[in-house]
Amino acid sequence: MQITLNNPEWLLIVILSLALLLLIFLFAILFLKPIMRIVIGKIIDIAVKRLLSDKYTQNISELWSSIHRFSVLNLIETGLRAENGKIIARPLGSPKRYLGFDNLMFSPRLMTKLSLPESTKVDMQVTIGPNAAKPLTLGIPLMIASMAYGLALSEEAKRALARAAKTLQTTTGSGEGPFLPEERAEAGKYVLQICRWQWGARTDQQISLADMLEVQMGQGADMGSARVEAAELQGRAQVLAGLAPGQSPVSYPAPPGVQTLEDWPAFMANLRQRANGIPIALKLMATGHLEEDLAAAVDLGFDAIILDGAQGGSHAVTPMKEDDFGIPSLNALVRAERYLKNSQMNLIVAGGYFTPGQCLKALALGADAVYLGTVPLFALAHSQIDKAIPWEPPTTLLYYDSPTKTQLNIAQATTNVVNTLQAMVLEMEEGMRGLGKASLAELNSDDLVALDALTAEITGVKRVY
Repeated sequence: MQITLNNPEWLLIVILSLALLLLIFLFAILFLKPIMRIVIGKIIDIAVKRLLSDKYTQNISELWSSIHRFSVLNLIETGLRAENGKIIARPLGSPKRYLGFDNLMFSPRLMTKLSLPESTKVDMQVTIGPNAAKPLTLGIPLMIASMAYGLALSEEAKRALARAAKTLQTTTGSGEGPFLPEERAEAGKYVLQICRWQWGARTDQQISLADMLEVQMGQGADMGSARVEAAELQGRAQVLAGLAPGQSPVSYPAPPGVQTLEDWPAFMANLRQRANGIPIALKLMATGHLEEDLAAAVDLGFDAIILDGAQGGSHAVTPMKEDDFGIPSLNALVRAERYLKNSQMNLIVAGGYFTPGQCLKALALGADAVYLGTVPLFALAHSQIDKAIPWEPPTTLLYYDSPTKTQLNIAQATTNVVNTLQAMVLEMEEGMRGLGKASLAELNSDDLVALDALTAEITGVKRVY
């Protein structure tokens, strides 16, 4: 019998089991209460006596003290390192919390400017690369972040994201993985990443199918070179990547064709010719040297910057890169907007954007669009988590190297992603009407107020006091 929440027989078993447990519990309370009180009392007495008398180095409370300065996550990751002495790869970004958008609030005018009627249509359209021969126009300012087939996601997950992007009139992208024909066939607007792996230069045919190219030099949680074990990339992804059986791919410091800094102009000239008029974006990890990186990007003629803050995630990156590299997304956005203010380059931000409010605040501060990765990822598995929990996280339904990936219902996953991003856009539109703004072009930092001096200083937004 298939165990699903939609199976009546399974639901009946669950209900009967819960009823039996309730009867046992009531019986224990009514008839075993005196015995239970004695047993529980003895257990507590012994536990308290040991906690208060055992030598500290032999006392379980040592763990409590250690965790307060060491954290449960540190304990777990120390254990994972101790298990095999290899680099560990943490999914979905750092747990650290940085200065973000919480201390920025929207500030509508109530008596000097009326909000717009609910029936007002809000223009949420975005154009990337307006000076390119073939600009990329999107129906909404939210883009599905580039997530790799093979290195991260399964074919089922990639196809669901592609279908959702087409319905939403936004983009999905190849990420760092090998080109997946089925993904491109089901997507509307498609971003092809020129990445730092041996397959990263892409073929002319693959480039001809793209609506934008994305040159990847880093992301919020990752940059530099890394190795993937051959066992993690077997099957079709291995074939599409052009890898030999047993070959472990290693990423390069830069895309194929760039071995020294002097190679960049020729690389860009060649890529521009191959792009045949579509925009070319540069994806960066935001760092303290951000303005230097942006200056190089402007000189090389990129059409857009995709800027990933330290809150950005990745499928499997070392905790050190996630926790100790990069700068927070808010700082990165403000610095990049100021530097690019007088340029024609679009700014797409990423890294830790989870709510409609965060996204709309980023747009008010000067971003042209927002990349979302974690949000659509969890939306994919939303109504199918019973296939994974309680023994595995919901994301096991999505990963390429997971044995449960084929259990993902593509149609249902697509619907959940569409619903999630659609609801976010509707909330953003409601916020826009509340501010009296009928298009993103009217939104700016004057629509915000800062709750503390530091946020005001960083963003240039007026303080609330």
